[in-house]
Amino acid sequence: MTSPAAAAAPQASPSQTLSRGIRALEILAAAPGPLTIAELADAMGVHRSVAYRILRTLEDHSLLVRDDAGRVQPGPGLAVLARGVSRNLQSAALPELTQLANSLDMTAFVAVWDHHDCITLVTVEPRHSGATVAQHPGTRHPINAGAPGIAIQSALSEVEWDRLDTGIPYRPEASEARKRGYSASHDEVIAGVSSLAAPVRVPGGRPAALAVVYIRSTHDPEALGAAIAESAARIEGQLA
Repeated sequence: MTSPAAAAAPQASPSQTLSRGIRALEILAAAPGPLTIAELADAMGVHRSVAYRILRTLEDHSLLVRDDAGRVQPGPGLAVLARGVSRNLQSAALPELTQLANSLDMTAFVAVWDHHDCITLVTVEPRHSGATVAQHPGTRHPINAGAPGIAIQSALSEVEWDRLDTGIPYRPEASEARKRGYSASHDEVIAGVSSLAAPVRVPGGRPAALAVVYIRSTHDPEALGAAIAESAARIEGQLA
């Protein structure tokens, strides 16, 4: 006999189940804290029994964990997967990020291009500072806002960018950044926050950006931008 829950939750195709599982992970990653199964099911737009089956599979692979109250949150398996994302870029960038963060007393990070967004891949905060801007891995913002997106565009000419047919206009600031080697923005992604970034050309892949974020700085912006561009060039040398 078919249970009422099963009747309310018809079997999905393998591709739909996979899509739902990925969506569950995206929701959990964006949530400010653990979610109940009911909350997650509502966010996914599926019956609770469907969410439960998906969560059991993700739990088996340590992609999520449940606390004592039964609420779910991202699991350690995601960290293992993230470690392999752009592995060469992460390895080449980490020493430069550490040097920039500690010498400039700013948060330094690498952002990668994902469709219409920039996603923070890896970040380093200065060792001895309690007043820096946090920039967590996985943070996402539109590629047409902020210095990292401008820097990524600047790795390509306007003609090359238009040829990609992204639907995103080529910012005039990208042309200027292409000439001087770095981009700048203020108050675009986070109110009151400034950013400087330089493009990182990845062999065989889309360009990324090396960036710093700060609220205020005593450094000369041009010297700061030049330092970031030099670090980006060294990362490119490691990737070549």
